[in-house]
Amino acid sequence: MSQGSNFVDYVKICCRSGKGGAGSAHLHRDVRTATGGPDGGDGGRGGHIMLRGNSQFWTLLHLKYRKHIIAPDGQPGSSGTSTGKSGKDEILEVPLGTIAKDAETGHTIFEITEDGETKILTPGGRGGLGNWHFKTPTLQTPRFAQPGEPGREEWVVLELKVLADVGLVGFPNAGKSTLLSVLSAAKPEIADYPFTTLVPNLGIVSYRGSKSFVMADIPGIIEGASKGKGLGYRFLRHIERNSVLLFMVPADTHRSITEEYEILKSELKDYNPELMQKPHLLAITKSDMLDEELMEEMKKELPANIPAIFISSVAQKGLTQLKDMLWEAINVSV
Repeated sequence: MSQGSNFVDYVKICCRSGKGGAGSAHLHRDVRTATGGPDGGDGGRGGHIMLRGNSQFWTLLHLKYRKHIIAPDGQPGSSGTSTGKSGKDEILEVPLGTIAKDAETGHTIFEITEDGETKILTPGGRGGLGNWHFKTPTLQTPRFAQPGEPGREEWVVLELKVLADVGLVGFPNAGKSTLLSVLSAAKPEIADYPFTTLVPNLGIVSYRGSKSFVMADIPGIIEGASKGKGLGYRFLRHIERNSVLLFMVPADTHRSITEEYEILKSELKDYNPELMQKPHLLAITKSDMLDEELMEEMKKELPANIPAIFISSVAQKGLTQLKDMLWEAINVSV
């Protein structure tokens, strides 16, 4: 499969929950009892459609071709106050970071962030009450019961936002994929052309001792991404779920480092101002081509109020210090 074909972060599905079973209006009769009282049981609940978080999933690909999710109806009640069988719940496994939204209004219904977390997406109809509920001193043989509630049918959008401790932010060819491949076991595609990365890539970065954190390579942003240009608009939402943002600017940028950082920051702010509240770090990549004197000169022109470090993924330069800075920022943000 191609790189983009097995990563799906948006699906629109039609959910139809089961309707509740009807209550029974049965009156007790047997060989010894000719005029028994009401003993009609309740109807069973209709099946729910539910979402359950699964940390082993990383994409919504398995739901891409399931446009209609239908849960079974509840069964009607029967004599002897027997309750009808409830409809089986339809449980959809989804990756962590999945948000459920109403397709018409865009309203967020809920989000799944923990492994095993289960929430009802579309509730099934309640079963109707049997006639024994309606017996009174003045109405001892009610011959009616409640019908079951209808199920619900609605279009729902499932949207995935990648969960990670560190999100890599930078223009195409800033060295994000290379850094991820060096620090983790992830194998993102790396090449010398724009938009090599077409989907977010995740990698687990080992730290001192048995510690580790998750790093996400977000596809390259370009100027104007917050207005829909390039690939950035599609993937900017994944940055929202990262605890720390690592801005990456190559040392050989045709702009100044400060200018490129400000453009990146502006795109994130235009998309979601709350992103400015996350801890920010700056890494100047490809610094193996710089000598110490040049780096000292460049440090004087770096943006203020943001921790910065010169690194080289290829030469393994500054990576230990970078991990120290990231680990500290992650724990501060928590």
